[in-house]
Amino acid sequence: MPYQTVNPFNNKLIKTYPDHSDQQVQQALDRAHRLYKSEWSQGPVQSRVQVLHKLSALIAARVDDLAKIASEEMGKLIEQSRGEVKLCAAIASYYAEHAETFLQPTRYPTDLGEAWVENSPIGVLVAVEPWNFPYYQLMRVLAPNLAAGNPILVKHASIVPHCAEVFEQLVHEAGAPEGAYTNLFISTDQVGTLIDDDRVQGVALTGSEKAGSIVAARAASKLKKSTLELGGNDIFAVLDDCDLEKAIKAAAQARLSNCGQVCTAAKRFIVHEKVADAFLKGFTAQMQAVKPGDPLDPQTTLGPLSSAQALKDLAKQVDEAVKAGATLHLGGKKVENTDGNFYQPTILTGITRDNPAYFQEFFGPVAQVYVVKDDEELVTLANDSHYGLGGAIFTQDTARGKALASRIETGMVYINSATDTAPELPFGGVKRSGYGRELSDLGIKEFVNQKLVVIAK
Repeated sequence: MPYQTVNPFNNKLIKTYPDHSDQQVQQALDRAHRLYKSEWSQGPVQSRVQVLHKLSALIAARVDDLAKIASEEMGKLIEQSRGEVKLCAAIASYYAEHAETFLQPTRYPTDLGEAWVENSPIGVLVAVEPWNFPYYQLMRVLAPNLAAGNPILVKHASIVPHCAEVFEQLVHEAGAPEGAYTNLFISTDQVGTLIDDDRVQGVALTGSEKAGSIVAARAASKLKKSTLELGGNDIFAVLDDCDLEKAIKAAAQARLSNCGQVCTAAKRFIVHEKVADAFLKGFTAQMQAVKPGDPLDPQTTLGPLSSAQALKDLAKQVDEAVKAGATLHLGGKKVENTDGNFYQPTILTGITRDNPAYFQEFFGPVAQVYVVKDDEELVTLANDSHYGLGGAIFTQDTARGKALASRIETGMVYINSATDTAPELPFGGVKRSGYGRELSDLGIKEFVNQKLVVIAK
């Protein structure tokens, strides 16, 4: 697939970017490996965190410019794009401030003598990243690994090359040396060749389950570390004792943010039967109230899907779900009289376990609503999923919410809030949602050599 910027609001081609040749890829790998062997990667962390400090400041100074690029390239509402850019600045700042502490040696008491574990870089990493958060996905892998000393080669999604290009420029402008971070417009075959190279020691991927399984298998065949953040089919549990007005408002936001194109977006709404009718009525009203339009217009509340193919795929999923017995409670069609990739906010009910929709991730403004009679049924339904990324529980009984959170098979659970992200909180899932963690102190430890050193008595 060519690397192209196509505005999803009107499907107009803006620019096509040339692919990197095999020779250019090898030159990039040579530079990255030389840097890994240098004092910059192997030495004290201070010079590396200085880059992150400056990068944070550069991003913070260009919020509006960077947000506009993202909104034009993948359709995110402009205010949400601004929020993403600000989050990237915060992540860079977080690791600039805390990386030295995170990487300090850990002492271990032992009868053998003096012992500690020190953290050192493992080598060049390959990152494969998606389009839905075109800056944030890059920053999640860059910030901790630049601080740790691991050079990074990045294949970004083919539909956000402008974001990929400008992000690389910012890293270089912040003072990162040649080889620290390289954007590559390359094919999946070229990614595989990089993974096979002995100089590459780790792979990080955020994307689809299919892509994750291919990359993980390739890395495993070479005995190389990988981290995967894949799909999600997150629950949004509405208990009978919740603040229903708050839950309804949060539910609509959780399903419609980024036009529903979020791995951790609420997708399966599991509602206690005592409040099911009231919830569905209020939720429907919230979903109907959106205003499709230009994502650069602050009055727009529903942007387009990222591409014409994304629109086609989502419409097909909904049609197949209805054919298999689901009830189309709301929506289910392309928004009329637009040139862009707009899909109506949609609610499906009556989905049974034999319906293909039951196990699928809908990457767009489509909600599934299930009704349960008690907490046991809720937990059973929540855990009957191939995925386990995030989830939300709305209840006014904190103890009840905590007990349910402990039983739900996910990497993250939020009580009385939709799922969210922050630099200081670990991000990641279980099951087919992947493995490994990004952000927080856990994220910087994924690709370091935790080396034991012992001085004998």
